Amino acid sequence: MTKYEVLFLDIDGTLVTPDNKIQESTKSAVAQVQAKGIEVFLATGRPLHEIHDLASQLNIRSFIGYNGAYAIYKGKDIFQEPIEKSIVKRYIDIAHHHSHDAVFYTDKENLFTDLDASLIQNFINVFNFRNNKIYTPEVNQEILGITMINLKPEDVSLYESEHGIHLSQVNVEGLRSCYDVIRNKIHKGYGIEMLLKHLDIKKEQSIAFGDGMNDKEMLQAVGESFAMGNGHPDIFQFAKYKTTEVTNSGIFNGLKMLGLVE
Repeated sequence: MTKYEVLFLDIDGTLVTPDNKIQESTKSAVAQVQAKGIEVFLATGRPLHEIHDLASQLNIRSFIGYNGAYAIYKGKDIFQEPIEKSIVKRYIDIAHHHSHDAVFYTDKENLFTDLDASLIQNFINVFNFRNNKIYTPEVNQEILGITMINLKPEDVSLYESEHGIHLSQVNVEGLRSCYDVIRNKIHKGYGIEMLLKHLDIKKEQSIAFGDGMNDKEMLQAVGESFAMGNGHPDIFQFAKYKTTEVTNSGIFNGLKMLGLVE
């Protein structure tokens, strides 16, 4: 019987390859740990309404979405933490003034400031988003996550001037000018801590895999943490182990190190 109870998997650059596919070795690894009674969560910056297809391929029904703002366990809501309306309004104003774009995520839709821009069309295609609409202020109280689009590195400080918030660069080729908005108190690590408490699972019984800087807190919140070989250069210091790339059975090889797959 394994001592581990729960496994948290980031999606982009960790679970799925750059062409949005899941390797067969990854599917096998997930099935093997599930057979051992380990609950598998997808822990992502993506909106949860957009990941049903991926989850169904792996028989997963538990999630942390919107970089820690919304958690579901076996199909049941555990918590939601919307972003303050004042922050949403301020970011809209900054983006408008500096000709930036953004996508605001609710639990049902992705609300873009512009649906015609080429970078936004690329963003939608890369993540295979379907529920896309133009942003309107009426939804400000429902926003669970934000991604800023078309930023230069020097633009990041414009948004980080808001107290208690930092930006995390999207670790996907072609989308490096996109940044997830991360609240210092609401992130994947917060989601994991809330879930471990809810499920009465010890930190030492948890495992996580990630590749981006929005995974930093998640990797620190678990007992066994793996950074993917293709990870952001700064992420490795926060992980206990480094595994191979997402295109080279990274999840499988990491779980094999723990003796959980064969």
